[in-house]
Amino acid sequence: MGNSLTCLPKKGARGASRTGSKRSQRSGRNTASEEEMIHRQALAMILQQNQLSQRFDGSMSRRIGSTSSRRKNLSESATNGKLTAELIGNMETKKFVLVHGEGFGAWCWYKIISLLEEAGLQPVAVDLKGSGIDHTDPNSVTTMAEYAKPLLDYLQNLPGDEKVILVGHSFGGACVSHAMECFPEKISKAVFVAATMVSDGQRPFDVFSQELGGTEMFLKESQLVSYGNGGDRSPTSFALDKQHVKALYLNNTPPKDMALAAAAMRAVPLRPMMERVVLTGHRYGKVRRYFVQTMEDRVLSPDTQERLVRVSPPQGVYKIKAADHCPFFSKPQALHKILLEIALLT
Repeated sequence: MGNSLTCLPKKGARGASRTGSKRSQRSGRNTASEEEMIHRQALAMILQQNQLSQRFDGSMSRRIGSTSSRRKNLSESATNGKLTAELIGNMETKKFVLVHGEGFGAWCWYKIISLLEEAGLQPVAVDLKGSGIDHTDPNSVTTMAEYAKPLLDYLQNLPGDEKVILVGHSFGGACVSHAMECFPEKISKAVFVAATMVSDGQRPFDVFSQELGGTEMFLKESQLVSYGNGGDRSPTSFALDKQHVKALYLNNTPPKDMALAAAAMRAVPLRPMMERVVLTGHRYGKVRRYFVQTMEDRVLSPDTQERLVRVSPPQGVYKIKAADHCPFFSKPQALHKILLEIALLT
């Protein structure tokens, strides 16, 4: 495949030449500068979570304007979350591949998997590298290609001309974008659920950083960052505080799912989040995109989500009222019906 080299994890070169010592020194200074930048950005993200958690803790509500849904009319069977054999037969694909966001795993999609299966479709959820039940240490995951490898492997192994609908949540949206660049011929549609729908050359972190504003960074916050390569190097993973998760990610989520998330969420590899994603019009641009906005989201605000769709307009935008950042927990039926509608679009 012509673009495969950019879609696979790269191994580091060994044995640098001694003749380029000056160049190596300059490279070392650049690396140190990059390490410091990543360190500061990681601390900024931690502080932002802490501040937002305090801001939204308790019964505070946020005014967000109109929450009207831009839905197209569906047949009665699809609106009820069920599909007839005729409707299923007319679909380009029945397969959904569900891609989790930062800290989550394939487990977070359990309600959506059940609903899609009941509708006669074929959902699959993947664990990204270092997530869910994947045994990889998150601190060892250094690139987007490595982080998304389980998804890329799944797409590469699809038989013949079979296609899937990709669904990405939060940071998983960047992984979906990367997969679209690698395997556009394998993807029928891509759905971004409160996700980092990045533009070419943008880092997934840039989407989250729009929420930061002008924050002061304090070293006391660094206990939530792990330094897998030593304290003098840049941080390698970021732990999501359980109280912050409840206040920011799960503000409208049922208690049982809160308990599940608190027990199952893992640290987030930082390097892939800081990597600039390369997207081209003739590959990524070939796949139809849809965005699902979550209207009571405290991680990616409705304003930030609206900005994402203005910068890179998708084919369709859907809004879910009273949905927090995790609609697969807080509003699974509404998300399910949107996925059915998108699957039926031709």
